[in-house]
Amino acid sequence: MAAVPLRPCIASGHLLPLLCGARSKAVVPGPGPLDRLTQRRYKKDVLPSPEGPVPSVSITEIRQYLRAQGIPFNDGYSCLHTPSLFTDRREGQLSAPAGTPYALFIDKTTGSFLCTATLAEGTWQDFQANVELRHRGIPPDSSEEVEEDVRQAHEDARCIWDRALPLWDLLDEDETNKTKAMFGISLVTNATLKRFGVRYLRTAKSLVFPWFNPRNATLKGLKLVRMEKKGNAVAYVEETLPRFDSYHNLFGLPLISRRDTELVLTGWELDALALHQATGVASLALPRGATCLPPALLPYLEQFRRITLWLGEDLRSWEAAKLFARKLNLKRCSLVRPGDLQPRPLEALNRGLNLTKILRAALPASHKSIVSFRQLHEKVFGELVNTEQVTGVKWTRFPELNKLLKGH
Repeated sequence: MAAVPLRPCIASGHLLPLLCGARSKAVVPGPGPLDRLTQRRYKKDVLPSPEGPVPSVSITEIRQYLRAQGIPFNDGYSCLHTPSLFTDRREGQLSAPAGTPYALFIDKTTGSFLCTATLAEGTWQDFQANVELRHRGIPPDSSEEVEEDVRQAHEDARCIWDRALPLWDLLDEDETNKTKAMFGISLVTNATLKRFGVRYLRTAKSLVFPWFNPRNATLKGLKLVRMEKKGNAVAYVEETLPRFDSYHNLFGLPLISRRDTELVLTGWELDALALHQATGVASLALPRGATCLPPALLPYLEQFRRITLWLGEDLRSWEAAKLFARKLNLKRCSLVRPGDLQPRPLEALNRGLNLTKILRAALPASHKSIVSFRQLHEKVFGELVNTEQVTGVKWTRFPELNKLLKGH
């Protein structure tokens, strides 16, 4: 049977009975570090919320504003790096001490920002408001308001995580082998599973992939993957805590060191496991596969000089990889072209293919032979609109053929 992962899979109600059982059988943690896992939110009375659509901002306007305010910045691949406004410093001071790494990242396209030191985030208008408050001697609000649904999602995630067992540490070795075979990871070693912290939830027959806070490695959320039979095929269904649109986990990020300069981005957690085991390269999995690259993840990818996108084995993944490469900067990106001899990483591992060789054959994203569907669409449309300009030399002896073949 062929394994066909369903993607995307929005979290459904299948977890609700499980969560109810988890709360009754497991100890729900009280207030503590768990309450501080969410990203910081601004109070409505601190930052003004613009009415109507948020105005767009260009990279030129962002640079001009930073220079006018005396805020130093570095030009990154997809973000501008500046000192954080949210770390403890003397009031009114906007520049960081010498040698201090810049922890605030401003998206060049949207102007939205993320502080990796405090997880504060917001729009470009939020950033400007904070700069003005800083000039007035008013420090940014440091209280972390946690929405009730987010807090509940964290508690549910903790309950499930406590009930899940390490996949390599199940009581019955036969159960371990059957579980690994069910998900097609028989060749993935226990050492790899342990390194990435993958667990198994018996009651839901699901693999559990953790979302750890990149600052302090505390649990922030979960993704559960279970198998469902669809006729003669096998489908893998995903559910996340918190909900899918708030799940921004780069699976494997806590294992990345500051010295890593090369990265492979995959579209599935199991692909990241297989790729790291076979090649030893730094590997991360996008939270929503080939469907989306959330802008909030771009700051965590700034340190890499080379990024290889190996998202899947179908045409949709190939088109998504080309779009993501434009977000990440074409000059540093390479793409693995899908094909029979270049399937997704997990299948390549199971088929005994050389994953290192496949990575070396990746095409530069700026390669002239890589053409997007939009480019083809515009080219064909241009030829249809200007038919007389693209026709060949017309025959004088065969006027009827000119109507059919448009010349020669």
